Amino acid sequence: MKKTLQRGALALAPLLLAAPAWAADAKLPTADTGDTAWMLTSTALVLMMTVPGLALFYAGMVRKKNVLATMMQSFVITCLVTVVWMVLGYSLAFTAGNAYIGDLSRVMLNGFGTDWNLGFLLGGKGGVPQTIPESVFMMFQMTFAIITPGLIAGAFADRMKFSAMIVFMVGWSILVYSPIAHWVWAPTGWLGAGVFGLPGAADFAGGTVVHINAGIAGLVCCLVMGKRVGYGQDNMAPYNLSLAVIGASLLWVGWFGFNAGSAVGSNGRAGMAMVATQVATAAAALAWMFAEWIAKGKPSVLGVISGAVAGLVAITPASGFVLPGPALIIGIAAGVICFWSATSLKHMLGYDDSLDTFGVHGVGGIVGALLTGVFAYGPFTATKDAPLGTNIGGLPQFEAQVVAVCTTLIWSGVISYVLLKIIDAIIGLRVTEEEEREGLDVVLHGERLG
Repeated sequence: MKKTLQRGALALAPLLLAAPAWAADAKLPTADTGDTAWMLTSTALVLMMTVPGLALFYAGMVRKKNVLATMMQSFVITCLVTVVWMVLGYSLAFTAGNAYIGDLSRVMLNGFGTDWNLGFLLGGKGGVPQTIPESVFMMFQMTFAIITPGLIAGAFADRMKFSAMIVFMVGWSILVYSPIAHWVWAPTGWLGAGVFGLPGAADFAGGTVVHINAGIAGLVCCLVMGKRVGYGQDNMAPYNLSLAVIGASLLWVGWFGFNAGSAVGSNGRAGMAMVATQVATAAAALAWMFAEWIAKGKPSVLGVISGAVAGLVAITPASGFVLPGPALIIGIAAGVICFWSATSLKHMLGYDDSLDTFGVHGVGGIVGALLTGVFAYGPFTATKDAPLGTNIGGLPQFEAQVVAVCTTLIWSGVISYVLLKIIDAIIGLRVTEEEEREGLDVVLHGERLG
C-alpha cells in the first residue's frame, strides 16, 4: 500500500507542477513588482475617471430630466468598450502588424496565459521589453479606450437615442480609436515612427489619441444631429453643479494615473509627469477663471472646473516631455484659449456642443499637442538619443505634431461622419422632439430622478 501511494505521488507530481504553468513562466520574474504595483494603481485611477468621474461631471451639467440617461451613457460605454477591447480592439491597436493597423494575434486576448514578452509583442524583433505583465498593460490601455468615447457623449447630450449611441460607440472604438492608437503609440505605427523625414509624434498620454480624437468626433456629432430643441431660447442651465464639481475633482485625481501612469513604470518620468499635470491644471483653472471674470464680471463654478479640465487635457500629450515651467505656460494658454472656444467660438460658428467636448477636449488637445512640439525637453522626451539637458522642441518636432493633429482630425472626423450617417439611415440618431422635451430619463429608461 505504501509503495502504491509513493508511485501515485510521483505520477501526480509533474501534473501538479505543470498546472499553474503561467505562474512558473521563466519570463515572469522579469516583471518589476514596483512598476507593476504603480501600473495597477494607475489603471484603477484611470477607470475612476470614467466611472464615477466623467459620469458625475457630465450629469451635473445637464438638465434634471436627463441626469440618469447621461450617467447611463458613461456606465454602459465602460461595459461596451471593455468587451470590444478584449475581443478585438487591443489586438488592432497594440500588436506589431504594420504601420497602419495591428494584427489579429491577440484577438480574444489569445496567448495571455503563456506570453509575457510585451516588448516583442509590440515591436517585433525591435521591441523593448517592458517591466510589467502584458495583462496590466492591456488593462491600462483599456481604460484609455473606455474614456475616449465616453468624452464624445458630452457633445450630443440630451438628444441621441440610446440604441444609436451603442452602435456608434462600438463602431467608433474599432474603426477610429484602435487605428489612431496604433499609428501614434505602437512602435510600428507610422505617426509615432515619424513621416516626411520628421521625428515621431510626441503624445505622452493621449493628446491626439484621446482628446483631439474625441473632440472632433463630438463636433461632427453636433453638426450631424443638429441643435437641441429650444437651444438659445429655453433655460438649459446645469441641474446640479455640485455633482459636476465632484466629477471634475475625481477627474483631476484620476488624471495622475492617466499621465504619470503613461510612464509605464514607477520612475523619474512618472514623477515629472505628475508635477507637470498638477501645475498645468491649476494654472488653467485660474486662467479660465480670470478670463471669465474679466469678460462676464463674475467667476463661475462651472468656469473654474471647466478650466481645470482644459488644463488636464492640454498637458496630457506633453506631461512626460516637459519641465514645470513650460507646463505652467501650457496651462495658462489652455485656460484662456478653451474659455474662448467654449464661449465665443461656439456662438460664432453656431453649433450646439452640449457639454463643450470640442471646446475643451478638441481645442485643448490641439493646444497641448502643438506646444509639446515647442517645449519638449531632452531627458524626458520620446525623441531618441536626446543629449542630457537638450531642448528637443523646435521646428521639426512642431511640424511632426502638426501632422499628427491634422491626421487625427481628418480620420476621426470623416469616419465619425460616415458612421453617423449609416446609423441614422438604419435606426435613426435622435429621439423625437416630444421625447426630447419630456426627457431621456423617462423616454429611454423609464426612470425619473427624485
